[in-house]
Amino acid sequence: MKRTASITLNGLGVPESLRWHENALWFSDLAHGTVHRWDGSGEAKTIAKVPGRAGGLGWLPDGRMLVVSMDGGCVYRLEPDGQLVEHADLRHLVGGPVNDMLVDPKGRAYVGNFGFDYHAFVREHPNSMLYAPPGPPKTPIACLAPDGELIGLTEPTLFPNGCLLTPDGRTLVAAETLGMRLTAFPVHPDGTLGSPRPWAALISPLLWRMVNHPGLPGRITRRVSAALDHPAIAKRSSSPIAPDGIAWHSDGESIWIANALRGECVRVAEGGRVLDRVATSQNTLSCLVAGGDGLTLFAATVPTDDPVRARELNGGRIEMYRL
Repeated sequence: MKRTASITLNGLGVPESLRWHENALWFSDLAHGTVHRWDGSGEAKTIAKVPGRAGGLGWLPDGRMLVVSMDGGCVYRLEPDGQLVEHADLRHLVGGPVNDMLVDPKGRAYVGNFGFDYHAFVREHPNSMLYAPPGPPKTPIACLAPDGELIGLTEPTLFPNGCLLTPDGRTLVAAETLGMRLTAFPVHPDGTLGSPRPWAALISPLLWRMVNHPGLPGRITRRVSAALDHPAIAKRSSSPIAPDGIAWHSDGESIWIANALRGECVRVAEGGRVLDRVATSQNTLSCLVAGGDGLTLFAATVPTDDPVRARELNGGRIEMYRL
């Protein structure tokens, strides 16, 4: 039986991009376009309202916060006087909403995007139908200098999402949500990223081939997958794992994954072996191992990740589990 997280904060839209900064939990609300800070007591404090919906978060070495504007196609910088100014313009690079972001200790930012209008598609079709050939479009991760200048793009990936740096800073691991895998990129001295290599496959090779098959086997597999994604069935299933946010475990080697298709966080070793699972009350979009002693697993969960519906429901939650 899975261990189960407990609900800590409720009444949110789409909580995402969990970060631990200055002894507090920070997160964005993608439905309401806000950034919040929670010190562990009372309600979360609203730090900023971001035009175009707040997304990924990070901080420059001087302490100024960077925050993605998902629909605005840019990254904002929060100045000491409370003003948001445009830090980087990504409008010419993205095919859909800008998404999560990692800011390294030098202030370089790595920013993903959907690559297409994902929510418009899944409002009309089951998620599995994304894989009907030619499949979902790929899109690169943008590499930004500390001043916001674009310094590079990765090879295109399938819905690049949460990212992590290895403890030595030499490798960036990215979640490819629609690729159902974690992918590693070498970090060059100038901050650009090199050629990708697999870090962990999160779906069986056979199922991956079948769901992408152009013929009758693919059509059958996609229909069956759509039926199995019904919430009553999905919550009893352990496969597949669609990685959204990711976080290092305290060992600095294995990675916790927020499974966007299920109510769970899953810990995997390099190569994809599942080491642990913690159940959450809803589908999970972000996770973080942090807290005062670094031993609390935080999870951001939602009844829906559709921002329009989520604004009406306000059913998003922050959940916790003591490791």
